[in-house]
Amino acid sequence: MDNRTSIEQYFILFAPWVLASLLKDNAVLSYFIAWAGSFFIFYLTLTGKIKALPDDRNIAGQLMRPIFLVQFIFAGYMCCTTLFYFFDVLGYVNFSKINDFYLVDQERLRLTAQCQRYYCLAHASFVTGILVFMHYPIPSKYHYNELKLVNLIFAIALITLSLSYLLLYIGGLSQFSHQLNTLSFIAGTLALAFAVPQRKTWSIIACLVIYGFNFYQALISGFKEPIILSILILGIFLYPAYKKTVATTFIPLLFMLFILLPTYNRVFRQHAWSDNVSADEASQLALESALNEEEADTDNWSFFAYRLSEIDMFTKYVQSTPTHVNYYGFELVKQSLSSIIPRIFWPSKPITEQIVMERVYNAGVASRRSNVSAKPAFVVDAYLSAGTAGIFICLFIYGAVCQLIATKAEELFGGYVLGTALVFTGLFQVFWRGQSFEFLFNTVCWSYVTMYIIFWILRFTQILKPQ
Repeated sequence: MDNRTSIEQYFILFAPWVLASLLKDNAVLSYFIAWAGSFFIFYLTLTGKIKALPDDRNIAGQLMRPIFLVQFIFAGYMCCTTLFYFFDVLGYVNFSKINDFYLVDQERLRLTAQCQRYYCLAHASFVTGILVFMHYPIPSKYHYNELKLVNLIFAIALITLSLSYLLLYIGGLSQFSHQLNTLSFIAGTLALAFAVPQRKTWSIIACLVIYGFNFYQALISGFKEPIILSILILGIFLYPAYKKTVATTFIPLLFMLFILLPTYNRVFRQHAWSDNVSADEASQLALESALNEEEADTDNWSFFAYRLSEIDMFTKYVQSTPTHVNYYGFELVKQSLSSIIPRIFWPSKPITEQIVMERVYNAGVASRRSNVSAKPAFVVDAYLSAGTAGIFICLFIYGAVCQLIATKAEELFGGYVLGTALVFTGLFQVFWRGQSFEFLFNTVCWSYVTMYIIFWILRFTQILKPQ
């Protein structure tokens, strides 16, 4: 892999943002340049035009690395899903004009284009942070018995699943429960993907049981992301061995989920959260409603325009800051560092959710009397901290830290499979969505601690041995 990249090459990534900013007086054109700019960035980075892609593995065998999966989910969700909202601003529903007399709110249109430019800048800064610190191959300090890999990963799935439930009942340690639960899901899915090509019947059955249990939990969670990720990750793990099968089955399946899930989740929440119906019965009612074409059509546009992306909330933050609310400077970073301290050592520690919601209320995004959680995304917190400069700096650091952690995981766990595919993907999924500063700092910090605890256990048990 050729790691030599001039600074001038990185500047190309910012060209769409610069061009969109120069044409900001034409909001529609500026928006489309910034929106298409993210696809331009995907093209430049995923084809190795800016910096050569790692050549220690084929592309199909390294999709979980930050430059691929993290960029695809984080930047794709942040930058590319806003198209529906933009058309909604222009007066379209299901891409059909409401009527010829619809008056476009010019201020709302201007803010939408401005936020899309910020997203484009964030994408360029984020991926620059990844590329600057992307150096492969990584010399591994430890190795493991590859012949026992499936059994090892399956054992990790069982142990972490058991521990995740145990930690739920131990005060001060419950935050580790979610980390281990996610790691268990990734381990079970990875073990299944390895067992299928080897055609080991009992291994496949055991892995299917764990995967089925996790998928069921995703179905009754009331959230869309776990369901989609359950399918997406299995497809990615199976792709190296079954490229054509995965491409022809998982892609249509994911598309179908995007169509059906808005209705499914709305009906499930209505029955399970409000009507006190059992999860099984609520899921059955939700599935029936999702398969009802007329009801699904009613829900989908609202979901795609206002809930698939977060640009509507972003416009409200941009409208209030810095006009009515000053930039926060380093205040959010200080709050985030404080949030890392475990409550067991600081019993009077402020509730993180309440701290985050203060800036939501200050910006007028939600009322103090409303019972909603509208926590700002990472890019919003970057903007609230220092505007355009805050987005550039914070997103560069975001990409750099993401890549450095992935690199460290491969170094400690003997390469890509245990390092990136299992440990990094299992413990650091927070990088996929980019939560507010306080939640991101806390999760990354303690996930990093968990990573080292797992490393020390594998070293102590001689599963990982020095090279």
